Parts: sequence; C-alpha cells; structure tokens
Amino acid sequence: MNNSLLLEVKNLQVFFPVFGGVFQKKIAEVKAVDGVSFTINRGETFGLVGESGCGKTTVGRAIINVLTHVSPDVHIGGEILYHDKDGKVHDITNLSSSDMKKFRSKIQMIFQDPYSSLNSRLSVKQIVSEPLEIHETHLSAKQVEEKVLWLLEKVGLQPEYANRFPHEFSGGQRQRIGIARALATNPELIICDEPVSALDVSVQAQVINLMEDLRDEFGVSYLFIAHDLSVVHHISDRIGVMYLGNMVEIGTSSEVYFEPKHPYSKALLSAVPIPDPKLKGKKRILLQGDIPNPLNKPSGCSFRTRCPIASPSCAETIPTLISVNPTHTVACPYSI
Repeated sequence: MNNSLLLEVKNLQVFFPVFGGVFQKKIAEVKAVDGVSFTINRGETFGLVGESGCGKTTVGRAIINVLTHVSPDVHIGGEILYHDKDGKVHDITNLSSSDMKKFRSKIQMIFQDPYSSLNSRLSVKQIVSEPLEIHETHLSAKQVEEKVLWLLEKVGLQPEYANRFPHEFSGGQRQRIGIARALATNPELIICDEPVSALDVSVQAQVINLMEDLRDEFGVSYLFIAHDLSVVHHISDRIGVMYLGNMVEIGTSSEVYFEPKHPYSKALLSAVPIPDPKLKGKKRILLQGDIPNPLNKPSGCSFRTRCPIASPSCAETIPTLISVNPTHTVACPYSI
C-alpha cells in the first residue's frame, strides 16, 4: 500500500437547520457530524461504521460536496483537504459546483440503492458514458464506446448488455453498472455508501471481491461506509467507528475488529454473528436506553447515557481521540 496522503478530513462539522413556527424561522439545528477527523492514503480502503443515523453517509456526501443541493442552508465547517499527485493541497470543503467540477473526476461515489441510483430512462451505455462525456471531452464517440465496453468487461458484465436498460438487471448487476460508472473517469477516491446493504448475502460477497480486485488493479482508494462490521473488516485497511456525529475509535482493521477499546465499538462488534457452534455462547453486549435525539444530544460524551463505564466527568467535555498505539486511537479515557 502506498502511504502517500490522498485525503484529510479535519474537524468536519455538518449542521442541518430546523425551521418552525408561522414564519418558518430557524429554531434548532441537527448536528449530524460534529468534529470528525480522519485521513485516507493512496491505495487504502478506510471503513466508516456505525448504526443508522450516526452521520457516516453525511460525511461521504460532504466530501463529494453534494449536501448544499439537498439542503441549501446546511452549515459545513472544518476542512476537507484533497492532495493531488503533484503535491498540491486543495481545500474542497465549500467549493461551488463549477469549482468542484474539476475534482469530481477524481472523487466518485457508489450509492447504496442500485435500484434508484441508475436513471431508468438511459441505457447502460448512456449511464456509463455520461461521466466520460462530461470530464473526458477529448475522446471521440468511438473511443467512448470502446471504454464503456472495456469497463463493463472489468466489472464482469457482457458487452451486449450495453444497450439494455436498468430494469432488465438484478440488484447485483445494477451495482456493477454503478461501479463501472464510478470507474469511468479513473478516480483516485471512490466513496462507497453502503454499496452492498441492499443486496443478497451471496451477491454481497461477489461485489466485495470485485471491488477488492479493482482496487488492486487500478490503485484506487475507497471510503467504505457501512453498518456491518464484518463486511468492513473484510475489505478495509483501517476502520473508523462513529456514534451520533462523533468519531469514537480509529485503528487498523484487525485492531478495531479483534481488540476494540471503546465501549460502543465493543457493543457493535458483539452484535456480529459468528458462524461457529463452539462460540455460540459468546456474550452479547446489550446497550441500555435509546439513542439520544440528535436535536438534543447529551453534553460531553454523546455515548455516556448508554455507556456501562460512564462517570460524572463524562458529561463535562467531549472526549478527544487518545493514542493507544501509533495506529490506534480511542475517544474514551476510561477504556485504555
């Protein structure tokens, strides 16, 4: 793995306003992401895990800069720094659509639902060629067609599928089309937003193996967003664990999966089923209480209301990531 830095996320904040009253004034804000920091190296897969609503998808959408199209009044703070191959560093945090265009060929996204992420009115050829027509304007029509057929072959689809439409394919095949589209512009980073969660288990393995092969062949980096720790452990080099908008643990895949430190990481891992009858007595950690409302997060550590080792001091300050070793950090002073 090439350890040169590709992406730095520093203290990322994403706050969505909540409007109410007769005049629809801002009455509150949802702190979907509240001070998240991590890095991704070239050729690396960084897994981002956490339960639904923790903010992991919002992190991915903030990086690719599409949040303002969803919510024009969203507040995005912190820094998202893209390091190009020439050594230049670009802050892409709040770029306009026109300024972001030159980076879109280098940062692509694979979406969660292969049924809604493909335009049903376009053929496979049109779907995969669209990024090429936008970013590779120097290519002739014949060159575009040749690259589309080459990409389909790379993701395990037959060339004759190019003239078919999305409704003619299974979920796994549709996701392969989405992967081909993401690869079209030779990106350096692909953000994978739960790319296999909508697929059958047997198809999940096929898509994951395909993504690993493509990473090795093209040297692309992945930000792999998922809630299934076992899938993330299989494909990732490093893993970050999020809870209610905060990063609570970062480490190598083995460290987080086999030696989790944060109480939330341990609870998340205990829910992973193990296909071994000898280990069927494994104790599952059941968290007490409900997930707090993002509109009214607990003071200090947001996990303290459900944490088995919480102390009164946990309500005072938001814990920062503390080093366990050079590759492993955890946001809990009582878990080291």
